[in-house]
Amino acid sequence: MKFSELEVGMKASLSRTVTEADVAMFAGLSMDFNPAHMNEEAAKSGVFKQRVAHGMLSAGFISAILGTKLPGEGSIYMGQTLQFTAPVFLGDTVTATCEITQLIPEKHRVILSTTCTKQDGTEVIKGEATILKRD
Repeated sequence: MKFSELEVGMKASLSRTVTEADVAMFAGLSMDFNPAHMNEEAAKSGVFKQRVAHGMLSAGFISAILGTKLPGEGSIYMGQTLQFTAPVFLGDTVTATCEITQLIPEKHRVILSTTCTKQDGTEVIKGEATILKRD
């Protein structure tokens, strides 16, 4: 999609159910083997009483939208704020949604609200992304 085709209010979403394999692969790639993610027994004594998926795994779903759907191919991720508002457990389905809130034509910038929610509607991430998008 070209910058000239973008409009405030455009949205895109994707959903994924977080699996054991997702958490294991993300741990391997990120080198984050925190027992809260990897060890059921250790997680039982933690704040959530069970294993949680890495917050950045869900944040990665936002990146997938920005690079493939909206604004899509050729987008350059310039910045992102993230606020983690609730945990994601193995087996949860996370839906990431990005919505264009501002266009800055003179700088070819796209500002988007970014959210992730679970299958029950619980918001797990909220934030804002800044993208450089040239035609």
